[in-house]
Amino acid sequence: MNLRTYRASSIADALSDIKRELGPDAVILHTRSFKQGGLFGFRARNLVEITASSSVNVINPLARKGKAPVKKTAPDRIRKAYAPAPTSQAAAPAIAERFARPIEQMASAATSSLETATLNATATAQRAVPVAPAAPGDTIADELAAIRSMVGQALRSSSPASTGGMPEALFRDYLSMIESEVARELADQIVGEVRQSLSPEQLESDEIAVRKAVLARLEVLIPVAATPPVQGDKPVDGRPRTIALVGPTGVGKTTTIAKLAAIYKLREGKKVGLVTTDTYRIAAVEQLRTYANIIGIDLRVALTPKEMQAACAAHRDCDVLLIDTAGRSQRDAAKLDDLCGFLDVAKPHETHLVLSGAASEAVIVESAKRFKVAKPDRVIFTKLDEMVHFGVLVNTARSIGAQLSYVTTGQEVPEHIEHSSANRLARLILGDGDVRAAEASR
Repeated sequence: MNLRTYRASSIADALSDIKRELGPDAVILHTRSFKQGGLFGFRARNLVEITASSSVNVINPLARKGKAPVKKTAPDRIRKAYAPAPTSQAAAPAIAERFARPIEQMASAATSSLETATLNATATAQRAVPVAPAAPGDTIADELAAIRSMVGQALRSSSPASTGGMPEALFRDYLSMIESEVARELADQIVGEVRQSLSPEQLESDEIAVRKAVLARLEVLIPVAATPPVQGDKPVDGRPRTIALVGPTGVGKTTTIAKLAAIYKLREGKKVGLVTTDTYRIAAVEQLRTYANIIGIDLRVALTPKEMQAACAAHRDCDVLLIDTAGRSQRDAAKLDDLCGFLDVAKPHETHLVLSGAASEAVIVESAKRFKVAKPDRVIFTKLDEMVHFGVLVNTARSIGAQLSYVTTGQEVPEHIEHSSANRLARLILGDGDVRAAEASR
């Protein structure tokens, strides 16, 4: 047996070498990926290793029956693997459910990296599948498109009341919501409401009307806090408008509070005061002090609730008082109780829970539940520029029952922050718009 091992930085490069040296009928016997080089794991390169041979005979089952062998291309193999078996209409929902996850995973892989899709496509190497010669259109992207089309047909032909026989335009928006990881029950609910609100003619031929209807339903599911007035008197209690930021570690509270301070001071002309309790993180105070000096506002550090009370009193002549709290693990009940002690003294008019949009939905929801003890009435989503699936905004807003106040889209102060807009977030969910589009309009 003529065995050859090929190493390359990608599957595509390795397959190209195999086809060039062993020919189009070569057989893949083993694949693996590993890291090489670097120092203690840093700056190591990802490599792919493929073992192949040109002398392995793969017997076609049809040949045993005396029939002529039939050579199958990669799309044929994928269609056979994913094509649903003949079934009754009553079993159609099961087919839709069976096809739901693969298309989400493959669409995500195609968007982020064709390398991941290529690795998935070569998972059959352990069964010694011959390497098919490249043909026009026979690419990973084409195979994914074929799978997407077949899954789409399966979903459209399913029979749930909300999705059965879905028109093309509505189905595209439905698939966009699913790929953006909007919860399935919410996507089904939106589709059902749109079908009830539009006429059959509009559903079939008016894509603009369908998109507007879907956006309107998505916006309802994204509760947004009212924009505070730019000008106006202090709250009725006579104190500065006191705004506290709470949340887990590493979500960007300090950078976000610096952005808010810059907005209130530089754009709105307010007199702003800063208080921080974050003395646990290395250089956290110095980082915020640097921002305060650049903006030209006073910063006080509070180590205890009593010092918090004194710091708030020192800023009683300000228009706005911003309080930066130390990041707390959502699982540390004792530290969360300490946080509540500071908030009880400060008595903030607004308490914003800061969550990272780059975290998983499970982490976001758990953090929101644990921080309920701090009684947040608003939510700030940071790192919108790092989010992969925007449907988490809808899911978490619905599950925690708090309004979205701000979103941040990068590290620059104060540019990369904006008031939440239900319409803009709904468009991002449907893949329409740029994360930093609002920044360009300012």
